[in-house]
Amino acid sequence: MIHDLDLLNATEFGQIKARLGSDYPTLNGAIINERIRQTTEYASVLFYISIDSPKQGNLFRSKNLAGNPLPDVKGKRVFNGTIPGIGELRIAEFVLPPFDVSIGTPVGQMRRAMVAYSEVSLALLLSMILASIVIGLGLSRLMLRPVRLIGETANRIRSDNLTERIGVTGVDDEISDLARLLNQMFDRLESSFTQVRQFSAEVSHELKTPLSLVRLHAEKLLADGNLDPTQEEAVLVQLEELARVNHMVDELLFLSRAEAQGVRMSLVPQDPHRFLQNFEQDVRALAEHQGRRLRYTHRGEGVVAFEERWLRQVVLNILTNALRASPPGGLITLRSEFVPRYWRVSVEDEGPGLTMDQCERAFDRFVRFHQSGEEDRGSGLGLAICRSIIQLHNGRIYAEPRADGRGLRVVFELPASDEREQNPV
Repeated sequence: MIHDLDLLNATEFGQIKARLGSDYPTLNGAIINERIRQTTEYASVLFYISIDSPKQGNLFRSKNLAGNPLPDVKGKRVFNGTIPGIGELRIAEFVLPPFDVSIGTPVGQMRRAMVAYSEVSLALLLSMILASIVIGLGLSRLMLRPVRLIGETANRIRSDNLTERIGVTGVDDEISDLARLLNQMFDRLESSFTQVRQFSAEVSHELKTPLSLVRLHAEKLLADGNLDPTQEEAVLVQLEELARVNHMVDELLFLSRAEAQGVRMSLVPQDPHRFLQNFEQDVRALAEHQGRRLRYTHRGEGVVAFEERWLRQVVLNILTNALRASPPGGLITLRSEFVPRYWRVSVEDEGPGLTMDQCERAFDRFVRFHQSGEEDRGSGLGLAICRSIIQLHNGRIYAEPRADGRGLRVVFELPASDEREQNPV
């Protein structure tokens, strides 16, 4: 743009030289003014003109200079100069012996154009960056959508939901190949889980008969009365262990039937507060017998559909674990409350508690956490049975460390029944 200003000044000099004529060396100031005044006034918006002579001084200044001389920089023919009231000019000096012709062109318009150009360029650059970010995010989400779907589906597939598979498109690409490989792996896992469950159910069922026979023979030995005290004590220990093994077999059979959807719950809408009140006396007596304390609270009103027998087993299993984990004199807190759309029951103890990783594994089969040196008589199936029963009630159960860091908090939630369904108009 500065080069273009220099070309403009050179073009204007050519016009002035043509106006002065070939006899310009003999002209005086009055004649010069007469010959080029019309040209300079016509171009007064764009050019500032001054003609000087080393001998005669200034011979001509355009009116737009208002009597101000054009700046002069020795040794330079093209330069920038500033005139008060006019501003910055791009000045070019041309030698037309015996005269020096100086022509200036305003630079302000060029500066404003450059500022506008910079602003527009910056705005376009920011717009392009934002558009690139939006387009990049959109394309990445679009391209990675199959991967996200694979991850979400794989996350949903658990031991109780092994039939779900990842959807595979008809496109033959790496993502589809990955989905097929994962589906094949899930098929193998489902087959393994099915075989394990079938084996557990069949073995549990087959064990019932020999266990019953062994128990009958042991009871017959006691009934005959031909045993000495030592032998009689040994038979009693055998009966106790047989009862424990038989109970474990019953639990395994229940879990197998529950996972095979072979257990049906007779869900009856009822007041859970009344259910827990009736249950509280038994639990309080059990806690006092073991040297622990029990605190029960209830908040809110509502109706919940559940089968009392099975839910009683859930609460009893959780409270038994809490009593076993709490130290002598420890406090067991049983809380019942209604939250939006759910009835929530929590049991808190003052035991050593569990880590978050242990809380996630606590509901798996045969998982037991007990202090060193403590006798463990549990089967490791109690919380697994609780989870199956709660799931059959369309609820959820989980464990977490207490807020104060002492002990464990086990919570289960069941959906509250709509009162309008219980009292139709």
